[in-house]
Amino acid sequence: MRLSIAFVGAGPTTLYTLAALLPAARPGLAINVFEEAATAGLGSPYRPGWNDPAMLSNIASIEIPPVGETLLSWLRRLPRPECDALGLDPDTADERTFVPRVALGAYFRDQFAVLAEGLRARGAEVEILTGARVIDAAILEAGIRLTVAMPQSPAQDRVFDYAVLATGHQWPSRQEARPGYFTSPWPAAGLSRIGPVSVGIRGSSLTAIDAAIAVAAAHGRFERREDRLVYTLQAGAEGFGVTMMSRKGLLPEADFFFPLPHAPLSILTREAITALTARADDDVLDRAFDLFKRELTLADPAYARDIGLDDADIETFAERYFQRRTAVDPFRWAEENLDEARRNHADRVTVAWRDAILRMHEVMAAIAPHLTGVAFARFNTHLKPVFVDNYSSVPHESIERMLALHRAGRLEVLALGDDHQIDTRPSEGGAVLKRGDGERRHFPVFIEATGQRALSGLQFPFLTLLEQGVVQDQVEDEDAPATRGIRIDDHFHPVADSGPVERLFCLSLPFIMGRHPFVQGVTSSHQIGRIVGAALASIGAGIVAGSEAGIGAVAPLTEVAA
Repeated sequence: MRLSIAFVGAGPTTLYTLAALLPAARPGLAINVFEEAATAGLGSPYRPGWNDPAMLSNIASIEIPPVGETLLSWLRRLPRPECDALGLDPDTADERTFVPRVALGAYFRDQFAVLAEGLRARGAEVEILTGARVIDAAILEAGIRLTVAMPQSPAQDRVFDYAVLATGHQWPSRQEARPGYFTSPWPAAGLSRIGPVSVGIRGSSLTAIDAAIAVAAAHGRFERREDRLVYTLQAGAEGFGVTMMSRKGLLPEADFFFPLPHAPLSILTREAITALTARADDDVLDRAFDLFKRELTLADPAYARDIGLDDADIETFAERYFQRRTAVDPFRWAEENLDEARRNHADRVTVAWRDAILRMHEVMAAIAPHLTGVAFARFNTHLKPVFVDNYSSVPHESIERMLALHRAGRLEVLALGDDHQIDTRPSEGGAVLKRGDGERRHFPVFIEATGQRALSGLQFPFLTLLEQGVVQDQVEDEDAPATRGIRIDDHFHPVADSGPVERLFCLSLPFIMGRHPFVQGVTSSHQIGRIVGAALASIGAGIVAGSEAGIGAVAPLTEVAA
């Protein structure tokens, strides 16, 4: 019997889903992958042109779940000219080295090709169409219809038994929405054309750092002199400067050393969270935070005493967590934190409280679907920023570059607080920052770089699924509205009142962030891929056995082309 599965998007999430499906591959399995870009396997965070060659990934080989081989082993067998072209040095790289984003994309591209051949070797039919844009999707009683547009060809309807929507990040269609106002830093190639002017960047995370580096690389160069990175401005670019701004005005911290695999948690365990959420009361968030406090105190009693954890609630803990950094110049803190992080990496020293918060974030995420609107807003406003700050530590070289730009007089970081307004429609273009004290600053170029945010169902890219009621907003409390993405279940099927929704998997990042608040990066792609790949493998096994065993298994549908 024949089973057809379509994948919309060919980034890391599809890669890991196919890897989980590989052991169940067999003759009769037809896999179709539709990728809008020219190359499969890259994903937008790692695509050339989309990313400047200077941009670094913030995940090292030791953290990346391998498909066939590790990133480090791939790097070490790469011909030297290819290493040079990707900005790699195989002689100095180790399992904790951060590589350029485009290099990580090349690794995923190669793993995708190897995986496709592995599926074919097991008898599966694999068709990978690049330059293919899926413009609509619809759920039918007998399967999923995709409308596919190809260059120089009319749109075509194709029907599959199952479809996996893994479209990744979703940014505004126009990067420079108005003269001088950029709605996102992507693609980075668009930033390289910015002239030597005063550039404002909203955000101070790695996304904002990447934007600053992309613009800086167009007007100068970074070079190492003895033990210090230096930024040298090009002649004629004297008007160039960057102002990064955020509410707290903090730079991210440097990547800290932590052992892998992670040690198990003792108190804030998955079992404890499952027991909490099963009670379905209004105190889930505070009860989970009590477990968090006990786990953090067990891991690092000195830190717990220093921060006053015992009497802290969610709001006061978040304030105390950031308080030491907000009281210090961000560049001074960055320099001292970088020195500490380098020493700890060299000596393989783990800062217990940092490691404990890192280990707890994925477990704590499980409460998100069970929070009411008010509790979800508290979680998003106070506790989530702590976890994000912790796991979003950046490569040491990224901090070095910020320090080099600052020493060259080309970078400042502003703490905006709450009393400010940013006008993105001034008559002179760019944006104007207005502060409560009367200060007014005009930036001829302004870049939004706060990262991917959760999107509502109205922004879902496939209109027919919306019209059918298959895709619906996740709304918990009308008194505390918050964008929480779309309704999905534990297997990433949409939650709808009718229709065979088990045929569809929605993995599109901005639309599942309400249920999965930390779903960013390669490890998230791996976790999602394992769940969906196992579900598809189970379906395939049931069909081979002539039954409807497995998660949502139904009678297979032969693919047709209209």
